Amino acid sequence: MPSPTDAQADLIAYLDFHVEAGADAALDERPHDRFTEADAPAPTLRAPRRAAPRGTAQPAEPPASPVANTLVPPPGSAPPAAAPRTFGRAASAQPDEAASDARARARQAGSLDELEKILADFDACPLRFTAKNLVFADGNPEARVMFLGEAPGADEDRIGKPFMGRSGQLLDKMMKAVGLDRTSAYIGNIVPWRPPGNRNPTPQEVAVCRPFVERQIELVDPDIIVCLGAPATQTLTGTKDGILRTRGRLFPYKLPNREVKLLATLHPAFLLRQPVQKRLAWRDFRSLRALLDGKA
Repeated sequence: MPSPTDAQADLIAYLDFHVEAGADAALDERPHDRFTEADAPAPTLRAPRRAAPRGTAQPAEPPASPVANTLVPPPGSAPPAAAPRTFGRAASAQPDEAASDARARARQAGSLDELEKILADFDACPLRFTAKNLVFADGNPEARVMFLGEAPGADEDRIGKPFMGRSGQLLDKMMKAVGLDRTSAYIGNIVPWRPPGNRNPTPQEVAVCRPFVERQIELVDPDIIVCLGAPATQTLTGTKDGILRTRGRLFPYKLPNREVKLLATLHPAFLLRQPVQKRLAWRDFRSLRALLDGKA
């Protein structure tokens, strides 16, 4: 296969940049400036002509516009106001106000199905309007162990389930090594929408989504929570330490009627970047197996 030319290499690098930035789907053959289109005045449709009585002269047709398919507003008429661009309350809601509303809505959920529907209708988190799908959960809600990651990636956003890409494949292998799979575990994220370009969710976005994941944990009522990575661990425990200092540690986590154990470990995406650290994750998963067997 011949090597690509410099121009082809530049084009490949240009496409790779846009994929990394989150522009991973082509919607049209040419770009559109949506902001200019939204601000442009809406065209005015001309009223249909009435047929003149027989025997009378027909009025002359006005000259056609030089631009094809362009509708010209009548002279002297004010252009209609452009429809405002809106992203629900996410464009104006303050973080504290949005988090308070999230807490109130999360408390209303009496089941996981109700919570998922409430999340789908929640419009105070801007991530909802940049993601393709709500990524709520996967696995068995009756399971004793619940895995929580940070936020969906591109594969998860496309499919609508957590841990579907390379990280998910590694997580499946890690679970299988200790006798678990997606029928004996429940999997979610602390943020259920993909941040643009796979960036880290901001503290404000995490704070808005936190009441929903806390209610999700209450409804699942697991015996053990496994936090994959620092963001999930820090969100649910309040610790400021990095994951290499917290991994392998057990934290208490209070549910409404009891206290369960929370185990911190490394995120599969981190292990893909640093395979040598898999030995640490293996120790953590052996501790998880011991907890499930009542030996720890």
